[in-house]
Amino acid sequence: MMTHAAYDCDVLVIGGGIVGLSTAYALQRSAPGTRVTVLEKEHGPARHQTGRNSGVIHSGIYYRPGSLKARYALRGSAELADFCAEHGIAHATTGKLIVATERSELPRLHSLVQRGREHGLPVRELGPAQIAEYEPEVRGLAAIRVGTTGVCDFTAVATRFATEVTAAGGIVRYGAEVTAIDRRAWGVAVRTADGLVVRARTLVNCAGLHCDRVARLAGDDPGVRIVPFRGEYYELARPELVRGLVYPVPNPAFPFLGVHLTRGFDGSVHLGPNAVPALAREGYGWPVVRPAELLSTLSWPGTWQIARKHWRYGAGEVHRSLSKSAFTQAVRRLLPAVREEDLRPSPAGVRAQAVLKDGTLVDDFLIREAPHTVHVLNAPSPAATACLPIGREVARRALRRAQETGWRPPAVESGHCV
Repeated sequence: MMTHAAYDCDVLVIGGGIVGLSTAYALQRSAPGTRVTVLEKEHGPARHQTGRNSGVIHSGIYYRPGSLKARYALRGSAELADFCAEHGIAHATTGKLIVATERSELPRLHSLVQRGREHGLPVRELGPAQIAEYEPEVRGLAAIRVGTTGVCDFTAVATRFATEVTAAGGIVRYGAEVTAIDRRAWGVAVRTADGLVVRARTLVNCAGLHCDRVARLAGDDPGVRIVPFRGEYYELARPELVRGLVYPVPNPAFPFLGVHLTRGFDGSVHLGPNAVPALAREGYGWPVVRPAELLSTLSWPGTWQIARKHWRYGAGEVHRSLSKSAFTQAVRRLLPAVREEDLRPSPAGVRAQAVLKDGTLVDDFLIREAPHTVHVLNAPSPAATACLPIGREVARRALRRAQETGWRPPAVESGHCV
């Protein structure tokens, strides 16, 4: 068995997005004195999913009661607002409208009302005239208003987590891409592209778009493949047309929420996203193609199952991606006053969607464990909203794994409660 001094840290986190940094933050708060290192391949935090989304603090209304998404979003939305207030991070609780524009959507809208009430959320049903009171330019047959939805600066939240981690004695290394993982009886050793070797009792995989690849580097079969979906956005040149957050009624067959209208914490309004297959894990535009990553996607049986089952839906998304006019038409369902010239291109994001071999899109958060490792294998939206409770859960599992090596948190050894 290795001695304490032979380890470079107690817990090593791979991934400097909001989930990885929240996990590191939770480790130090729940077990003070734990030596934590975070490795992030980019040269700063939150460069991918965390920093490339619409910035919405979700209420939890969409998620099945009892699911991790529902439990963590309901708890996390309030905690995140408090965290932002405590640390002076831009945020606002704006509420949002979910709007039915066709009669066929009304039963699904009613189901959302029932689900919201099951969750204890403040849900108000609206007719056309009441919709106009909240959003004068939005049209619909009916809507619901969820008062607890908000917006915030997720990049600033992740950056604050990193600051807190380093202030407590942890290490956050940027530009540190993991290329090899060696798991032994005593723990794990990780090598980065520049030759750095870090030895730890426990490894936490929060690598997002690359989490399945990292799991395989550790010698584990994740049982899923990350299939990347790009979400494309436009910024509204006339932000005065939208006061808050406006969503369509989602299709329950897909984990995507459809093209929606989001007034951000800075007053800008973004329209989107759509959901199209990306040709690389970080494929933020059609020209970005990485053959090895594309082959990985195409060689997974689940990819073809998705294509066979949902090709009509996918064709519509691709059409809206390639045609600004088609994208504008989708927005007009909610906002008839919008014109094509009102849409200005805005940075895209890529969703790391875990897919099973049979083509099932993993709907809930997915966390799996193996010797000396904890893998976060599916944490798309609302993971940013739920980052604090997710971080605590992953930290709890990581500490348990670390104690299997004979280690005890310093605060426990000194007689303090954790």
